[in-house]
Parts: sequence; C-alpha cells; structure tokens
Amino acid sequence: MTDATFARTDAGLESVRAELRAREPIFHTAAFGRTRTEWDGAMLPEYWEVGASGRRYSRAWIFEMLEANPPVDANEAGWTMKDFAVRRLAGEMFLATYTLDQKGRITRRATIWQRNGSAWRIAYHQGTMVEAEEDDRLPEI
Repeated sequence: MTDATFARTDAGLESVRAELRAREPIFHTAAFGRTRTEWDGAMLPEYWEVGASGRRYSRAWIFEMLEANPPVDANEAGWTMKDFAVRRLAGEMFLATYTLDQKGRITRRATIWQRNGSAWRIAYHQGTMVEAEEDDRLPEI
C-alpha cells in the first residue's frame, strides 16, 4: 500500500482541494490570514480544536496565543505536507487531511472546512503526533 492510498480525493473536488491546500496548515499561511481580523473571518464562531498534545482549545484561547506568539510561515520555515486529500462530508462541508513535517516533528492533520460562496471558514481542526510511519496502513475498503 502506498501513501497515495490515504490521499484519495473524491472525484470532482480538485478545485476544492487546490483552494484548501493553499490555506493549510491553518494559521501558518498568508491565504489563511495573518491578523486577528483575518483569522476571525476564517473561523466559524463555534470553532475549536484538539492539539497534538490531546488538549482541547477554544477559539478565544487560540486568539490569545496567536496574538502573544505570532505563527511562523510554513513555507518560510521549510515545513512540508504530503498526502493532502479532501472529502465532502455534507453539502458545503469538507474534510481536509494531510501529514505535516515541521522539520522532523510529524503530525497528521484534519480540518473541517465550510464553504459559503467563495469564502472558506474552519469549523474544527485536529493534529495528532506520529511516532512511527513504518506500518500505519489502513485496511482496504
């Protein structure tokens, strides 16, 4: 089984995939935003996330942390993504998944996005630390 097995994208979603790929990793790209006003516009009011530590973070806490510690730009930092995939969950809700390499800190990421016209907003995000990648295959479906 190859990495491509995990990176399936539903047929017909290539433009959605490209739009969301440009916005990930969230908080670390210009397309997602660089200011509180931009972040606010890119997040649903009920947004929350689970970090790689397993802790839950509220929208308000995330704003406080981002203002106190401005996020680095993923491209400038040399971070890489692989296996980026998108699936439609329902209507205009989509799940984006990928593996992020932050110079050796490997996490699997999942973000739920909502599209409203040409605007995208995040509803939920989770990052999970990866300890080993040698045999992380899912069963065939």
